[in-house]
Amino acid sequence: MSVGALRIGEVAQRVGVTPRKIRYYEELGLLGSGSEREKGSHRTYAESDVGRLQELIRLRDLLGLTLDELVELAEAEEARAALRGRWHEDPSDEERLRILDEAITHVKRQLALVRHRQQNLAEFADELDAKLTRLRRRKRELGR
Repeated sequence: MSVGALRIGEVAQRVGVTPRKIRYYEELGLLGSGSEREKGSHRTYAESDVGRLQELIRLRDLLGLTLDELVELAEAEEARAALRGRWHEDPSDEERLRILDEAITHVKRQLALVRHRQQNLAEFADELDAKLTRLRRRKRELGR
């Protein structure tokens, strides 16, 4: 095991998930370490893997994403990272325009997903507001 490499149990403990969840995220392509190891060897992870896993879990929890939505969001982010790499290779202005168009498409996908979640939360908040209003009205009707 290389210096600074973490085993799956250590990562799971640090991030607050089970090793099984980490393996599942690998199967979904959300975390890359699983396919890069030799058969029969222990899974090892770098600090960057820990950070990525923490970010994925934060997004899942914050936005209430399904795994499919989490995969979609992560794929768009990875595509944008690849575009940033192409941008820094000093392409022509024409190529930079293509890069920007692709990046805009990916950000639109991500934004649509976030806005959909915002809409769902707003609708739920409206339902709770209506319930609260009804409960307060009933309380007033009882003279309390």
